Amino acid sequence: MDNVLVLVRHGESEWNKLNLFTGWKDPDLSDKGVAEAERAGQLLRAQGLKFDVAFTSDLKRAQRTLTIMLDELGQPDLPTYRDQALNERDYGDLSGLNKDEARQRWGEKQVHVWRRSFDVPPPGGESLKDTAERVLPYYEAEIWPQLAAGRNVLVAAHGNSLRALIMKLEALSGDQIVARELLTGVPIVYRLAADGRVSDRRELAA
Repeated sequence: MDNVLVLVRHGESEWNKLNLFTGWKDPDLSDKGVAEAERAGQLLRAQGLKFDVAFTSDLKRAQRTLTIMLDELGQPDLPTYRDQALNERDYGDLSGLNKDEARQRWGEKQVHVWRRSFDVPPPGGESLKDTAERVLPYYEAEIWPQLAAGRNVLVAAHGNSLRALIMKLEALSGDQIVARELLTGVPIVYRLAADGRVSDRRELAA
């Protein structure tokens, strides 16, 4: 297989800028986020990449990032699938709170556990393990068949939904994936073997 899977975390959102837990809340991109999405599209275009299908979440910041990238790629009408399965991890009672406020309320140690453990959810929300349990079946049912058919696939989603995918693609443990930082608006380009394992991975940095 010489086709590619490209994963892109959405550009900076208004709530990222304010250091808020976002989850399933639906803020738009900040001005910086728009510029990051434009740059991501330009980087992909510079690689000569064209796509056959795209996937994104049910949230505005990921959808707008995808739209901007496709405009930069000259593919504004690309077939696109939107699904809640690719939404960000649900932060439950933390959603909308400033991260410093959350630390004051629950303590630095507890908030760190919620943010950086694999299987401990915040109150009313999802752990990364929970997030993976909805992302990975969607990948197997909808995204992998496109790749297996030889198509180039672009996914614009969120830090934690993409972590779930990366954990599978790179065969990482829960501890390994929670330590992986994903920058906003930076495309990760994978080439996959016929069995779905990664044969090549690179990040397109500005």
